[in-house]
Amino acid sequence: MSDQTEHPPTGEAAFRDAVRAFLDAHAKPLPEAQEGWGVGSDELSSGAEPTREEELRMVEAATAFRRELFDAGFGWLTGPAEYGGGGRDACFQELFDEVAADYELPSEACFVVGHHIVAPTLLAWGTPEVKERYLRALYRADLLACQLFSEPEAGSDLAGVRSRGVRDGDGWRVSGQKVWTSGAHYSDIGEMLVRTDPEASKHGGLTMLMIDMHDPGVEVRPLRQMTGGEAFNEVFVDDVFVPDSHVLGRPGDGWKVAMTTLGNERASMGYRTSPPASDPVERLLGLIRHFGLDGDTGIRAEFARIAIRRDIIRWTAARAAARAAGGEPGAEASIIKLMDSENVRAIGALAGRVLGARMTADTGEWGTYVWAELALSAPSLRLAGGTDEIMRNIMAERILGLPREPAPNR
Repeated sequence: MSDQTEHPPTGEAAFRDAVRAFLDAHAKPLPEAQEGWGVGSDELSSGAEPTREEELRMVEAATAFRRELFDAGFGWLTGPAEYGGGGRDACFQELFDEVAADYELPSEACFVVGHHIVAPTLLAWGTPEVKERYLRALYRADLLACQLFSEPEAGSDLAGVRSRGVRDGDGWRVSGQKVWTSGAHYSDIGEMLVRTDPEASKHGGLTMLMIDMHDPGVEVRPLRQMTGGEAFNEVFVDDVFVPDSHVLGRPGDGWKVAMTTLGNERASMGYRTSPPASDPVERLLGLIRHFGLDGDTGIRAEFARIAIRRDIIRWTAARAAARAAGGEPGAEASIIKLMDSENVRAIGALAGRVLGARMTADTGEWGTYVWAELALSAPSLRLAGGTDEIMRNIMAERILGLPREPAPNR
C-alpha cells in the first residue's frame, strides 16, 4: 500500500487543470459521441449485467485505476484528512466529476457499496481502530466491501434477522445466513447485522459488526437471476470470530447503525449520470421517435412523467449528498429510492408498449431486445434497500409524521 498521497491545488481553476492533467496521463478521452438511431452500441446504462468473468476483469481494471487516482490526491476528496481523505468541500468532487465526464474510465460499480454505503457508516459508528484500518483502504481500493443484511426468513423485516453473535472473550462468535448480497464474491470485508441478545426487544437485541470475508468460516454462493446475471449471492457464516473493536457502535446499537447504512444506500440510488447515447431515458426518446409514436398523446404524457421524474431524482440526490456530506443521510434518501425504482419500472413498461413482441425475442434488430434486460431487472430495485411498501411507511411515519399503522389483530 502506498503511503504517499499527493495534494492537488486548492484553487478551483488550478484544481480543474490538475484533474485534467492526471486524466490525460491515465485515461483516454471519450470518443466523439455517435448520435442517431442504429449508430454505435445499443447497450443501455441500466439493466445489463456482465458475466462473473467479465465482472472480475472490470474489478481488476477499476481497482488499479482507483489506486492511481487515490495516490494522486483525487480518491476521497471530501473525506477527513486523518483517515486519508482530502478534507475538501463537496464542490471539488463536483469539479472532478465534471472534468472526468470527458474521459473513458473504468466502471466503479464494484465501489458503490463500499464507498457510498459501508464507508460512511464506518465513519459515523466505527471505533478508531476500524476507521484507521479500513477507511483509507476502502477508498484506495486495497479492500472492497459488501453489506450483509437480508436473510431468507426475514424478508423486509430487517429486525427479524436470525444470524447470531455469541460472546466469546474479547469478541463474538458469529454464525448465520445472508442473501441478496451484491459483490460478496469479490469483497474483503462485510458489514453484518446479527442478533446478540435474544432476550432483548426485537430491535434492541441487534449488533452491527465487520467481518473478514476471507475467513474460512465464510462461504459465498452465487444466485442466478431471471436476467441471467449473478450479481447477487447468498453468504453462509459459520463460527467466525469478530473482535470487539469491529463492533459498530455498541452491542445493541445494531438497529440504529442499520438505519444509517440503509439511509446511505437509498441516497446512493438514483444519482446516476450516463452519456446520452446509453442513458435509458434519452434512448427511450429515440425509440419512440424511431417507431413514429412521438405524436401519440398517451405515450408523450408517460414519457414526460419519466423524464421529469429522472431530473427530480438527480436534483434531490445531489441536494441530499451536499447536505449529508460527513453526516447522517436525510429524509431525501427514502424519496430517491422510491422514485428511482418506479422510474425504472416505468421505462421498461413504456419500452414494452412501444416495441411489443420485438422486446421478447432477440432478432438482432438494433435497439429492441436490449430493453428486455432492463425490464427484467426492474423488480429488484423495488426490493433493494427496503421494499417500496416499507419506503412508503417510512415516508408517512418518519417524514410526514403520520400515525403508525395499527398492528393487525391476532
